[in-house]
Amino acid sequence: MEITTVGIDLAKSIFQVHAVDAAGHVVVRKALRRAQVVPFFAKLPRCVVGIEACGTSHHWARELMRLGHEVRLMPPAYVKPYVKRGKTDANDAAAICEAVTRPSMRFVPVKSTEQQAALALHRTRDLLVKQRTQLVNMIRGLLAEFGIEMARGLRHALELAARLSAGDAAEVPPLAQRVVTGLADQIGALQIQLTRLEKELLAWHRDSDLSQRLATIPGVGIVSATALAASVSEPERFRSGRQFAASLGLTPLQNCSGGKERLGRISRMGDRYLRRLLVVGMTSLVRRAKATPTSVDPRLPALLQRKPVRVVTVAAANRTARVAWAIMTRGGTYRAPAATAA
Repeated sequence: MEITTVGIDLAKSIFQVHAVDAAGHVVVRKALRRAQVVPFFAKLPRCVVGIEACGTSHHWARELMRLGHEVRLMPPAYVKPYVKRGKTDANDAAAICEAVTRPSMRFVPVKSTEQQAALALHRTRDLLVKQRTQLVNMIRGLLAEFGIEMARGLRHALELAARLSAGDAAEVPPLAQRVVTGLADQIGALQIQLTRLEKELLAWHRDSDLSQRLATIPGVGIVSATALAASVSEPERFRSGRQFAASLGLTPLQNCSGGKERLGRISRMGDRYLRRLLVVGMTSLVRRAKATPTSVDPRLPALLQRKPVRVVTVAAANRTARVAWAIMTRGGTYRAPAATAA
């Protein structure tokens, strides 16, 4: 019996394998240690290998593709319905093996090492920004205990810490002053690391034609453009811009019953990081539209007159995702809509 389909449940050290033949009969059901995975698949004839798209999945997909296998990555949420009983590694591998053969299954493109290196910059930058925010909030909370109210923003936190170190805040005990100064020093160190990472992102952006074209979209900066260019490997697998926006969780949930269709809030499924970047970028664009309406697409101020700000922001992010898909699939750069005659 020749193996045709294999499902593998990834882990740190113990990998579960479930293999079937052309008739669907189970041929192999075993656990492998990390060092045994490549030798095991090297002995197999070319077959379809199903893997959940999770941590280390792209690495193992590249390794198995080098051995000649056809590797298909699947979102874990799409594999879950095929799990028969309890949550075990063996049941997960069997579910992966069955799900990968479904004709309606959607697959995740395998990322290259260059793409994952760029995404490593993004993940590290995102972590450092969160840590910086935590430190600023910590300083604000500590000073509030001594009756000092600090305005929001990184600049105000650093300025207040400089005053404390200079001894300009007599109401704060010396011990607390030293604590706040130490926290401010950590913020300074994080700023240096963030500056280095942003220089690396800028260099990657200048070397990527796609990232430069995406940056022509209003509200899409270098961070969002490089994240889109590094994350989306095969934009043509989406049949339309709406499908791409739906993959980022920017389309409304549908509730249809009795022939009546109701649209709810956005699904918030898919890539959370890309969705957040697009929404943050559109938040900045909406603020600009409220301050200087003539500097943005005229449809945006008109929409702000009819809808709440947050609804407009998410709608603009949805539209931006569709524009990004068009640029990634058809080439070119962003073109502003032609002004309509009054």
